[in-house]
Amino acid sequence: MFATATRNFVEEVDPGGLLIPVRSPNDSLTLLTVVVRQKRFWFWQKPKHLPTDFTLNDILTGDTIAPDVIETDFIKYNGTYSDNIQGTMDANFIHSNMNMKGEESSKLQSSFGSLKKDEVDVRKLLQDSKNRVLDMSHCLIQQTRKNRQVFGIVKERIVTSQPCCVIEEMQQTGQCAGTLSLCGPKSPKVSLKDNGSLSKDSNVTMEIRTNTTLAYALIELEVKHDGRYELCLMSNTKGGFEVDSPGKEGLQGVTGASVLKNPEISRLRQEMDHLCGHFQLLATLPASAKSSLLQHITAVLEDRTSLSALQSMLDQMLLDKSADIADVPLAHKENIQAVLDVLVESEKGLAKTERSTTVLRAVHLVTSALDELTSDCLAALRVCCSADVLKIMELLVKCVSASGESPASGADLAVLTEDVLSNIEHLFASANVTLRRDSDAVRTEINHKPGNRPLIMCIALRGLYSLAH
Repeated sequence: MFATATRNFVEEVDPGGLLIPVRSPNDSLTLLTVVVRQKRFWFWQKPKHLPTDFTLNDILTGDTIAPDVIETDFIKYNGTYSDNIQGTMDANFIHSNMNMKGEESSKLQSSFGSLKKDEVDVRKLLQDSKNRVLDMSHCLIQQTRKNRQVFGIVKERIVTSQPCCVIEEMQQTGQCAGTLSLCGPKSPKVSLKDNGSLSKDSNVTMEIRTNTTLAYALIELEVKHDGRYELCLMSNTKGGFEVDSPGKEGLQGVTGASVLKNPEISRLRQEMDHLCGHFQLLATLPASAKSSLLQHITAVLEDRTSLSALQSMLDQMLLDKSADIADVPLAHKENIQAVLDVLVESEKGLAKTERSTTVLRAVHLVTSALDELTSDCLAALRVCCSADVLKIMELLVKCVSASGESPASGADLAVLTEDVLSNIEHLFASANVTLRRDSDAVRTEINHKPGNRPLIMCIALRGLYSLAH
């Protein structure tokens, strides 16, 4: 709930910028707090930042640094995010019929009020850092260096200036009615009727104290053999330890650590072709396994915190580390457990060396892409997760990564409801892709901007389609 609120906040005030949302109110970040940037599995994933209990002064030798702090008013922020999903199903059989209706609505209100920004005077920090040396024997440096991770220090933070709150309201209602009739030549006609309803409401308020950090920005450190360090002042300059070669420092990914900048169609097609084995593996799963994965992954999309929890569990499984389901938020614990059960069953009988092409890695690929989407994109995607709509979006994905003209026709899009169509257009627009309908043809146009948004969207949509057909 707090993590969702801060992530929404950053997406609104600094999209694609340097601000990093705080995941927990327990993260008591101050200026010069040391934060570790952790490697991810796919090169297009945003790095995971892990705040530590140490500051720069804790790992320095000699005198401490007393930074000059600039405090300014930032903005006044109050945000409300709401979703509303409705569904009906009617089934008629020879001797029975069934009618089901469901509706779910949720609202997250973040009333942060007036916020302020604390910022280190970088020029003075640069001066104070000249000829300073880190204590290379410090346990934090030893552990970070061993795992080839990267140090950063907090240079600015956005904090609350007054007590405030985050309010989450959820309402779920459902109705089920059915009739069963039995009759035979030697028995009287029997008719059974059943009606049922389900209603669930929740209203949670989280009070946030003054001076709570909501988001922060980092300066990474480039550390030399002898402990001397330099501040990486440019946003495109990455830190690391001198003992790491460029090859080792690179992130794990499907084709290395390079970042797609202004990706061309040919490069996008190359990446998707490289990943096709993962999608084929998902498509060849037993129907029951595919149905279960699609159902429960789609349900997890309703809650950003639960999606991130599922992603964290899959990270641990890929690293052969134990992950405790007890730490998962209650909202979708059953859905996450169901996904894990399918994956555990698929891993049986496989050696560790065979796991590069397993269902676990394929599902991890898809959920990694989903976790990179913004909250409004996840809301739009949930409306589009039926098999028929996913089929049309898969055709549009082929359009994006191929010639630019889709096998889907204008007639295909015309049969969609206005709500679904507007969500599809929003989903593609958020990935810097414009859809154009010209009579009987549909064309796509990639708006070349820095980042990997078209690739991430294509992976997410093709992965869900692989489970739906």
